[in-house]
Amino acid sequence: MNSALAAVIGLLLSIVLIIKKVSPVFSLMLGAVVGGLLAGWGLETTVAQMIGGVKDITPAIVRILAAGVLTGMLVKTGAASTIAHSIIKALGEKYIYLALALSAMILTGMGVFIDVAVITIAPIAIIMGNKLQLSKMKLLLAMIGGGKCGNILSPNPNTIIAAENFDAPLSSVMAAGIVPALIGLAVTVFVIIPLIPKEKPTSLEGEEAKGKEAKGDKARGDKVRDEEARGEEELPALWRSLLGPIVTIILLALRPIAGIVIDPMIALPIGGVLGIIATAKWRDTATCLTYGLEKMSGIAILLVGTGTLAGIIKASAIKDVLVGMLVGWSNGGTFMAPIAGALMSAATASTTAGATIASASFGEAIMAAGVTAVWGAAMTNAGATTLDHLPHGSFFHATGGSMGFSVSERLKLIPYETLVGFILTLGSIAMYFIIG
Repeated sequence: MNSALAAVIGLLLSIVLIIKKVSPVFSLMLGAVVGGLLAGWGLETTVAQMIGGVKDITPAIVRILAAGVLTGMLVKTGAASTIAHSIIKALGEKYIYLALALSAMILTGMGVFIDVAVITIAPIAIIMGNKLQLSKMKLLLAMIGGGKCGNILSPNPNTIIAAENFDAPLSSVMAAGIVPALIGLAVTVFVIIPLIPKEKPTSLEGEEAKGKEAKGDKARGDKVRDEEARGEEELPALWRSLLGPIVTIILLALRPIAGIVIDPMIALPIGGVLGIIATAKWRDTATCLTYGLEKMSGIAILLVGTGTLAGIIKASAIKDVLVGMLVGWSNGGTFMAPIAGALMSAATASTTAGATIASASFGEAIMAAGVTAVWGAAMTNAGATTLDHLPHGSFFHATGGSMGFSVSERLKLIPYETLVGFILTLGSIAMYFIIG
């Protein structure tokens, strides 16, 4: 069987298994085995290609584990909550959608996982939604949209892995996402959110027909208010919360600015440790490190699975097929990066897994088409935000649960989330043509 077709069958098998709630890691590994065997490579060669795929992304896995120090600090010291509270208070009720979106963008931009950022901000969104009688769908889209914007300019696993696979400086890939992220933020708040049809506003009281749900919301809202009253006094000051991420960004920026190379494996933990010290939470150091390692370990294990499938795809003729489809299309090679990112994010329902498979499998072909490493990584990363929210992934359920959505309610947001990702991708492509 043609190796390209075999790789596609292996990928489709992985998708089906993931949808059927089989472990994504084992689904991807089994898809890789099937793809290699169907290509006629034999078991030994198939395993060798799978291991080679994992080897290619091992340096990125190490850096991702190191990033757990910064993530743990932001979440467990209360720094993330402080930043979110400060933004929402500064912008006020009039600009609540902008405040929520900006909060999510900044938190993910600093290294907080997008689902954690949404969960962190959601209690505030619930309170403000009930107070101002706002649509729950619009509130959640504001947070998700802002988080997607932050995800393309952050030192999060998806950006780290894309930069690593394209051999591009992480800071440069992050910088390439700034303008598209700002465009995406503005379009999300002022264009996409207003597109959502009007619905009955969020209410703690509710109607009798929704009595149980209303009581649950009211109890949750009361609990959140109590926690807010107690918690704000315990949260660190804003400058203390920002110190760690700012130091990290400065250290990473030294490479393009001054030619001083400080690896993310060093810069990210330094920022995290300084953040713990600045917030005077050194007694919680073990808690921060444990939390960060737990979050990153799940990603690292997932990347092992994606690496095996990426090894099969990279060794197959699928990239040649994709190149052939784009031949004769003006600047067709340029679009390979975002298309690959979008397709792989749809397959895995994960930004990180999508960016991993796309960049590992198609990175060489993308650069061979004349795209620079930085913009290849940036456009692949942006493309991976397009369909990472599909129901067979954890992000769909984690974000829906943060606002008490049923599956049917959460499904209604998918077209709007996809539009946000599409705008981010278009913005990245446009910036490449302008300055790339």
